[in-house]
Amino acid sequence: MAEAATVTAPRDVELSDQGGEHGHDDMKSKKEEKPPLPDFFPSHGLTTAQADELRVKWGLNELEEKSTPKWVTYLHMLGLWGFNPMPVIIWVAIIIEIGLQNWPDVGVLVAIQFINATLGWYETIKAADAVAALKASLKPSATVKRDGTWQNIDAKFLVPGDMVLLGAGSAVPADCLINDGRLEVDQSALTGESLPVTMYRGDSAKMGSTAVRGEVDATVESTGSNTFFGKTATMLQSAGGLGHLQKILMGIVIALVSISLVLCITMLGYLLGYGREPFKEALTFVVVVLVVSIPIAIEIVVTTTLALGSRELSGHGAIVTRLASIEEMAGMNMLCSDKTGTLTLNKMVIQEDCPIYTPGITKEDVLQCAALAAKWKEPPRDALDTLVLQNSGLDLKQLDVYEQVDFLPFDPTIKRTEGTLRGPDGRTFKCTKGAPHIILKLVEVDQEEVAKRVNWKVMDLGRRGIRSLAVARTNDEGKWQMMGILTFLDPPRSDTKITIERALEYGVDVKMITGDHGVIAKETARQLGLGTNIPDAAGLPTLAADGKIPNDLGKKYGKMILEADGFAQVYPEHKYLIVETLRQAGFAVGMTGDGVNDAPALKRADVGIAVSGSTDAARAAADMVLTLEGLSVIVEAIRIARCIFLRMKNFINYRIACTLQLVVFFFIAILALHPTDYGHTEHFFKMPVLMLILITVLNDGTLISVAYDHVVPSHTPEKWNLKVLWTISTVLAAIACLSSLLLLWAALDSTSDTGIFRAFGLPAIPYPEIIAMMYLKVSVSDFLTLFSARTHHGFFWSDVPSPFLAGAAVVSLGISTLVACLWGDGVIDGLEVRGLTKGAYTLWPLWVWIYCIVWWVIQDACKVITYIILRKFDIFQINSSTMVNVRGAQTFAENPLARQSAGAVEGKLAEMKVEKALESVTRVARRSNEPGLRRVSQDLNLVRNSIKLARASMGSTAAKAGTAAAADVEAGAANAQTELARIQQTIVQMEKAVAAAPAEDRAEIQKNLDELQAAADRMAAVNRLARGGEIHL
Repeated sequence: MAEAATVTAPRDVELSDQGGEHGHDDMKSKKEEKPPLPDFFPSHGLTTAQADELRVKWGLNELEEKSTPKWVTYLHMLGLWGFNPMPVIIWVAIIIEIGLQNWPDVGVLVAIQFINATLGWYETIKAADAVAALKASLKPSATVKRDGTWQNIDAKFLVPGDMVLLGAGSAVPADCLINDGRLEVDQSALTGESLPVTMYRGDSAKMGSTAVRGEVDATVESTGSNTFFGKTATMLQSAGGLGHLQKILMGIVIALVSISLVLCITMLGYLLGYGREPFKEALTFVVVVLVVSIPIAIEIVVTTTLALGSRELSGHGAIVTRLASIEEMAGMNMLCSDKTGTLTLNKMVIQEDCPIYTPGITKEDVLQCAALAAKWKEPPRDALDTLVLQNSGLDLKQLDVYEQVDFLPFDPTIKRTEGTLRGPDGRTFKCTKGAPHIILKLVEVDQEEVAKRVNWKVMDLGRRGIRSLAVARTNDEGKWQMMGILTFLDPPRSDTKITIERALEYGVDVKMITGDHGVIAKETARQLGLGTNIPDAAGLPTLAADGKIPNDLGKKYGKMILEADGFAQVYPEHKYLIVETLRQAGFAVGMTGDGVNDAPALKRADVGIAVSGSTDAARAAADMVLTLEGLSVIVEAIRIARCIFLRMKNFINYRIACTLQLVVFFFIAILALHPTDYGHTEHFFKMPVLMLILITVLNDGTLISVAYDHVVPSHTPEKWNLKVLWTISTVLAAIACLSSLLLLWAALDSTSDTGIFRAFGLPAIPYPEIIAMMYLKVSVSDFLTLFSARTHHGFFWSDVPSPFLAGAAVVSLGISTLVACLWGDGVIDGLEVRGLTKGAYTLWPLWVWIYCIVWWVIQDACKVITYIILRKFDIFQINSSTMVNVRGAQTFAENPLARQSAGAVEGKLAEMKVEKALESVTRVARRSNEPGLRRVSQDLNLVRNSIKLARASMGSTAAKAGTAAAADVEAGAANAQTELARIQQTIVQMEKAVAAAPAEDRAEIQKNLDELQAAADRMAAVNRLARGGEIHL
């Protein structure tokens, strides 16, 4: 839940002085709340005319959202609005073709333009429409008194001065002042506090909170941008600019377009100057080569891949509101999670720990006595009654044997409840529950001894952030005696700890950011294995005096924020600046939240995640809206996002290769392979425009199926290593281009007695069929290159493609083959073209296929060899960049915090694996009483200490410039290496001892030790990289 520290402290419950948050909330109230309004005059309702007049002045009661009209999005896809270079190039080509009066080509290009724009527009708006529908279904309403009658209206039509009805279960529709009476309000969306707040006359109920008990009239204080929602507007609007994915795609597109333009302009000059080709024919051919070589469909394929991925995510409970955030989630390496409702249940639960102070009774007796101090036959009156009567598991029917003859409800002056009961034996007694120090004042039996024990226990609970409720009853003599203390806490979700472990396995560090008290935050973090370095907000950055965000936050506060496991008692401003600091330091940051106060941080984060039950403000600011509770949805989203990222990377890898091989092939063919030199009539080798367009259409149609491909997600945050990407694409393009040039040369030279065709016993091929042959060769090579481009750790068969991708490729290859075989004998674009099966020799398609497959194997082998060389020598940091847990940094030296972050993530994971192994070994050792397992348990404790020492050494000094700093880094890495070597030795010894474990438990223990070994190996690899050693992955 959102956990900004604001608004009013609970008045209905006073918790133990040490364990509660009463003093903290008082501090917050003094800081944030306005004083009582001495001139507050409750509203008695407005007339419609008055409301209309006020609405003109104050506007609608809604948070303004910037949205792009659908028609603007469509114009952008067409290249007619904003900066979108690829459609613009196609428009230029269309204009040129119109000037040359090549109407068939104009028709084809216009069709391509509108098909691409329509598909891109459709996929872009689909996710936005899904979220808009979700928001519409959750649109708040309000019960307002207008013209003297109560009526339900859309909350956006409220105005200041309206009289509204606030009742249990209703959302507070605007900032409202209570007219009279008593209302309990759930403000967890604002403060993260699970207990509701009790409000009285003049108190302000904030928009975004929910009434949980009572019913009052209230006066609307402020609406729209003047509410708590509106206070976030400045920070929400400050986040803008191109997303990370858009920047990457734009860079790739500009590079490809630049290469294509240079080569095409050179070709045009050569054709017009040296070749003396007619201007019209030369320009037509070059323009079409440019169009088919540039990645026209790169945006539509990427958008489709992201859109299909967003549908998959929605099936796992995550609605994507910004498609590009999927790519950013794949690279996310830092997750800032709120506590209440995400890491915890957002529900107070009675704990097992129940200290007893009356001999002979049990926890059940204490619970029963607490229930008797409430009206158990009526609905719970407050949060503590709900805790005891509904959330404790107590069977209330067994209380019916008692008769409640009197009841003293909670009152702020006595701070407890009391029930007078008559038991089945006719005896009368009293039960009470309340804050321990209040109940202690009543105790008469062993008062001094009990007080010492209770005070010590309450202090111990307070240090751990656990709340306590004391329960007492009168004995047969009518004297009060302390029965026990019920302890309660908002506990972690059952799946949170294992989910955090999975996040660390994916290389994502998790930090808890909460408005709750520090001791409560530390206890929650301890239970979850997050670490207990949870400082408060005192040392966090603040906005500059002019309200602007300092641009040196990363340098000043990055190390401090990185070292912390989380932060407590934070305000909205702190959340925003924590995110901004981490982003300035180079981290890809995810942020979860659900309240109004979370909206700025959600907007600023690389991936803002509105958790289940979020306010409208949080959903509007977020990139993803979760429909299921808990953190596990986010980790599943990380896995899916990385699969989507790999599909995009495979496509871009292929598209670069395809562009390079096509444009370079025609460039070299025109400049170096002149058909006239081999006895043919054509001066230059050209291909009909329709054939070129067919290559593009079939390729782009097939590439959409990449969105359905099988991939294995990475266990490290994804990065764009563009140098490696361009290197592999260049190798793939070079082999495909070389094979095409060799085939063209051999075909042109087929009439020669010394030609390659004659050497293989093949006849000479007429020039009209050479054009069809090269069309088939280029088409088949393009499709086969796709299968090479999608595998990065082996040959093309190492990862089986999805049936959808394989099927699409088969269909496109089949169409290309049929076109090459059955093309009619005739003239098109001034070129005579004949199908490969229309001449005397009809086996040309078979030989072309064999030729393409042989070269495909060679191409794939060259790709594998290139990867081996790159990984062997860590060229372009292909290995090390995956271990540097900072976006944009390929080595630890590039970012001072990179090394510290990597050590922290792997160290946390190793510590969690130790705890997991220790738990299983200890459990089995107790049951089997095997001495060898007890030694393993002791060894695991030693391993835990070694991991902590290694983690401290790895993160003690960040890489900086200078000899002295370098020496510090080396010393820290050397110390870490010593501890890591000790860990490895201990694990080997433990594996030998595990053989003595019972057979039924051996597999579980060994599995935990294997996971610990893998985590330790990862730590060692990071440490070797920090020392400049060789990396083995």
